[in-house]
Order: sequence, then structure tokens, then C-alpha cells
Amino acid sequence: MKSCTKCSKNIACLKRPKTGDALCRECFFDAFEQEIHWTITTFNLFSRGDYVAIAASGGKDSTVLAHLMKVLNDRYDYGLKLVLLSIDEGITGYRDDSLETVKRNELQYGIPLKILSYNDLYGWTMDKIVAAVGKKSNCTFCGVFRRQALDRGAMQLGVDKIVTGHNADDIAETVIMNVLRGDIARLQRCTSIVTGSEGLIPRSKPFKYTYEKEIVMYAHFKKLDYFSTECIYSPNAYRGHARAYIKNLELQDPLSILNIIYSGECMSLREGTKLPSKGTCSRCGYISSQEVCKACVMLEGLNKGVPRLGVGKTSKVIKKMEQLKLSEDSDRSPTKPVVSHSTTEVPSRKSSVLRETTLEW
Repeated sequence: MKSCTKCSKNIACLKRPKTGDALCRECFFDAFEQEIHWTITTFNLFSRGDYVAIAASGGKDSTVLAHLMKVLNDRYDYGLKLVLLSIDEGITGYRDDSLETVKRNELQYGIPLKILSYNDLYGWTMDKIVAAVGKKSNCTFCGVFRRQALDRGAMQLGVDKIVTGHNADDIAETVIMNVLRGDIARLQRCTSIVTGSEGLIPRSKPFKYTYEKEIVMYAHFKKLDYFSTECIYSPNAYRGHARAYIKNLELQDPLSILNIIYSGECMSLREGTKLPSKGTCSRCGYISSQEVCKACVMLEGLNKGVPRLGVGKTSKVIKKMEQLKLSEDSDRSPTKPVVSHSTTEVPSRKSSVLRETTLEW
């Protein structure tokens, strides 16, 4: 039995991967909470009086985040107004169960909860999308729709900022994925602790330098109520390969996760390199580097029976959309009767909960 290296009184229950310190429970709680407080204050993530939405899925990361936001807000008097914001993607046997955990968290932490669904926002659930698209690219659809859904939910609530439970492991995985895809331009954004400064509601990541292992241990020792089942569609995700690679690196060197993040932060584009300019989608008003945002393209593909329309190179997507438009215009010509296809119509104004936030499909 090894004694705690901090208090020297109690028996150590874990060894921190970043520092190598062997700590007892109480010292670990103190170190973990102080680290998150340091991150919040050092990077000025909040201002007094901010109305902050906590992206809550019911998993370990978001549950620990909700718990700590409540604890630290009270302990250090941040002066924040908190709300839980959950997105129901419509995954039977997974999201419906995890949302029950979020509802319990609402009562446990005394933080109000708002739930929005893909079905209300887009007229589709992930179960229906996977049935149409297959399991190969389903995470692409979910990621695009979820990002917009969080922003639209936040706009409906009128919050100032959003916090997410992305941890150091998640960010390192994203760095590796962008490198493997040759998407170096996104490295600075994916490693930034605050995103959304380009016009969206700012999103911050208080767990940016926090290891997933420590989040799991904190939730376990604190006996927090969280949902631990993996998404039934995620085993097919490309991210899984990056995760496996990073886990192997971590076995050799626990600091490799932070080193990957630091590398992503330090990479920069050579002078004169042009980045896509940010504008707004001509259909929904959401920020986009293209005339039509990714979510609108994907939704159009789903509604018109070509679900893989938004998956692939932008040039090919634009060409396909133009072909669909020409075909549609031809079908509506005076020489042909107009036929209504209810299965391919976009959601009506009434079907969208967030119509007032310029969601116009």
C-alpha cells in the first residue's frame, strides 16, 4: 500500500497519468476540481451574470461537467445561471435511456432542463437516417445535425454561452483525424478552448486538459449518476480508429495526449494560405463557408431520396444539387402535371420548434 503523495496520511487510490502523483480520494477530488477551476479562470471562460447552457447527454463527461459547474459556481461565486440542454437524436435503446439519466440530473443538481429532438428540428430521427444511409456515414449526419441543434437550442433559450464535456482525449483524437484527412486548417479551431467567436454562441471546453481516465474515476468515486452505454452506431465511426491509436500511445507515454494537443495548437498555415470565408446559409441563416450549409444539403438529400448527397467532396455535392434542381424544375414544367410527394417534402413551419431562429428549410 502506498501513501498519498500529497497528504501522506491516507492510502493512495489512484495514480494521476499527467503528474504521476499517487493520491487518496480526497486529495484527488481537490486536485481535479482545482484543475477545472484553474482552466475556467485562466482562460476567462465566463463572465459574471452569464446564462450558460451545459450540453448534457447523460454520459460521464457531461454528467461530471454538470456536477462541477454547479459545485464550482457555488463555491467560487461565478455568478452564472445554468441550464441543461439535451439533444434527442432519436436512437432507440440508447438516447431515450440516457435522457432518463439527464432528467434525474435535473433533480439532483437543481438545474432546469431543455430537450430538443432531431425529429422536431429536421423531421428525421437517427434511426430513420441510418435506415436510409446505412451505418458507414451515419456519424457524419449526426455530428452536423447535432452541432446545429445545440446552437438552435441555445438561441431558443437565449443563453450567452455553451459548455461541452469534450476532454483531452477527445481533442487529441480530433487532431489526429484532421491530420490523417489532411485538414490542417481546422487544427487551430479544434484545439481552441473557446469556439464560436465567428458569430455563433461561444462554446467552451473546461475539460480541454482533463484526461478521460480521471473523469471516469471522479464520477466513480463521487458515485455520480451517469449513463455508460456506448452509442449503438458509433462502432462504425472513423473516430474509433484515432481513439485506438491514442490509447496505444498513452500506454507508452501518458503525456502523449497533451503533447498531441500542444502540437495541434502550435501548427499554423503558411503565409498567403487562404481559408474559407465564413458567411451564412442562404436557406437557414446558419453560419457556413458555402452558400448552402452542410445540414441543409444533407437534409435535402434525405428528403429527396438521395441520402448520401451531403457526403463527399463539395464540388460533387454542388453538381448533384444542380442536377436535382434541374430535374425538379423539369418536373414542374407546364407540360407535366405537378405531383406531390409527401415523403420528400421538407418540414413545414409548424413542425420546427425553432422557426424563430431562422430555421427555414
